[in-house]
Amino acid sequence: MIFRRPATDILKYLIRKTLKTYFTLALLLLAISNGEIQAAPAAEETMEQRNEGAARIWDQLLAKYVTNDGVVDYKGFKADLSLDLCVSTYSRTDPSGFDQGKKFAFWINVYNVHTVKLICDNYPLKSITDIKDPWDKKFVEINGEKYSLNQIEHEILRAEFKDGRVHFAINCAAKSCPKLNNRAFMVYSLDNILTQLAKDFINDPTRNKLTYDKIEVSKIFEWFVEDFPGRGGLTGYINRYAREKVSDTAEISYLEYNWDLNGK
Repeated sequence: MIFRRPATDILKYLIRKTLKTYFTLALLLLAISNGEIQAAPAAEETMEQRNEGAARIWDQLLAKYVTNDGVVDYKGFKADLSLDLCVSTYSRTDPSGFDQGKKFAFWINVYNVHTVKLICDNYPLKSITDIKDPWDKKFVEINGEKYSLNQIEHEILRAEFKDGRVHFAINCAAKSCPKLNNRAFMVYSLDNILTQLAKDFINDPTRNKLTYDKIEVSKIFEWFVEDFPGRGGLTGYINRYAREKVSDTAEISYLEYNWDLNGK
């Protein structure tokens, strides 16, 4: 024989269970409102995560508005609100705790982001040189401190990392500059990308003209000659990346620099 509880007993049990749950919830809410219990805070975003987030935004912008040949769509950049988001995310990032590789990639990206931002803020224009003191304006804000593009280039990138390939990675928005790479710099691929950009720039006949006995090269190699050390001097450095090697005693001259805007 199967015995069943009366329906009234089941109903009483459910009522007691429900009242107990409500009572427990009421006590919990009262404790929270009195400050006796605090909700667990949301996990704080780390500086590494913030940096990676900014780099992802920048990477997407570059893929959208820069061709493989480095032609920049400044009109597109200017209209895209993601550029301001990228700038603000970098501004809230403190790179002091990053390792050297992450710092190097961070400051290259920051330099390029803010060069594009500077052009967009003054667009339309024919040349970055149309802007008053473009490299000395302290408009780059990072973790509460303001920098100029010159400070980032000379006091951080050149002084701290001492890698001549950085000149092929940072972009000055001019046609004679090394092309703006259409991917953001990431620490895991940084060395390979810097080497590839050095090869691309040195072997680009619109920026350097190389023959065995005579070379006509970018003024970058004149302005920053101390950043290109190596056996055989400048020709030795060029031979590290040139497809066709040049003589150690090759005649050297420097091409006129074209400051026209590297885009539209």
